[in-house]
Amino acid sequence: MKIVCYGPGPKFKGGISNYNTSLAKALDRRGDCEVHIVSWTQQYPAIIPREFVDKTSKVDLLEGTDIKVHYLTNYNNPLTWQETYRKIVALKPDKVIFQWAIAIQGLPLGYIARKLKKHPEIEVIFDLHFVIQKESSSLDKRFTAYGITPADTFIAHAYKTVDELKELFPTRKFAVNETGERTLAKQSGAGAQENGPTPVIKLYHPIYDLFAPRADFDVAAFKREHGLRQHVFLFFGFIRKYKGLHNVIRAFAEVAGRRDDVSLIICGESFWDTLKSDKLSTKLKNATFGLAKKVFLKKADDEREYRPLELLDELGIRDRVMVKNEFVANEEVHKYFQASDAVVLFYEYATPSGVESISYNFQLPAVATNVGHFPETIRDGFNGYLAEPENVADMARQMERMIEQPIPRQNVHETTKEMSWDNYAAAIVQSGLRPRQ
Repeated sequence: MKIVCYGPGPKFKGGISNYNTSLAKALDRRGDCEVHIVSWTQQYPAIIPREFVDKTSKVDLLEGTDIKVHYLTNYNNPLTWQETYRKIVALKPDKVIFQWAIAIQGLPLGYIARKLKKHPEIEVIFDLHFVIQKESSSLDKRFTAYGITPADTFIAHAYKTVDELKELFPTRKFAVNETGERTLAKQSGAGAQENGPTPVIKLYHPIYDLFAPRADFDVAAFKREHGLRQHVFLFFGFIRKYKGLHNVIRAFAEVAGRRDDVSLIICGESFWDTLKSDKLSTKLKNATFGLAKKVFLKKADDEREYRPLELLDELGIRDRVMVKNEFVANEEVHKYFQASDAVVLFYEYATPSGVESISYNFQLPAVATNVGHFPETIRDGFNGYLAEPENVADMARQMERMIEQPIPRQNVHETTKEMSWDNYAAAIVQSGLRPRQ
């Protein structure tokens, strides 16, 4: 079986690149799949003022695999969209799995997917990391509808996402299962509807195995070097407003005001602060991007002004917090998870979290807000603790619960033992599909 995993290749930063790479590796491990990653060269409009390429990591995440990577699609050049379609067809895949993570990519992905609908031998799958964005505009919804409508099959990581799919397409019928079983009817053209309901495979966000504990890592020495105290909480990943770092810092400040034995690690790159601000090209991008946001997203906050790290001095806790405000190379990730006792996920809203998935591979419990999919994956008191959203006092209480009533690491293992990439891949590679014409 030939499978194309469409999404950012391993040279890009971030969770979707890690996810697409992990999925490709899981399919390659099966031994019965020829796997290709077809990737962007530029994922977003050129006006977006951000560096997306990983220029830090040295490790080759595809070493030892037979996976071939093709960097083809430039968001800003529609000619490459057509080139991408032609390349995919030339590979003669049985399945193409699109990673869907942001509405703005609906134009190129919708174009490519619609062209693939001319080939009924190819199953078009959209792996949904979200459907409806928080405070999304009508433009976002149109991009999303255009982008994902051609799917033969959807994959969702949470029932919340399934509900969002039904909300976006109220007249479309869906058949939801958790095993991957599906039978697809032939379609006669781009955007044509199936005779029966569209399959939706409700799975999970698999446990990242790209990052794993190292037995030779000296945790005690690392904690001494960085002045970390007995109980260590971790905020990891891109600093985005919806991830609630401002609430993490405020809640930790309350805990630190009552205890002397706690530390916080903040490890991640500020999402909108990756280019040199004094360069003319950066200034032009910032100005153009700001204008576009005002025109198309009138109610949206300008996240470029989000500066939660300033709270450390304002609250007088900088000496209690280790800050690594930069992108972390893949080979360095394990250090921060091994040195921590719990990961903190005080998100304002949540689609399945890659940081949560990484933490499970280190058997780290989570303290999270009771929003989005977290109640589906975190059982309060068993593998983590849930706090009331936007309630800093309760967030602080749940952090203290983690100290006073620590979650056994075995509980985390029990919760996630079935959430492997191999099980995920097996659900995708199912029988009962359309025969190749």
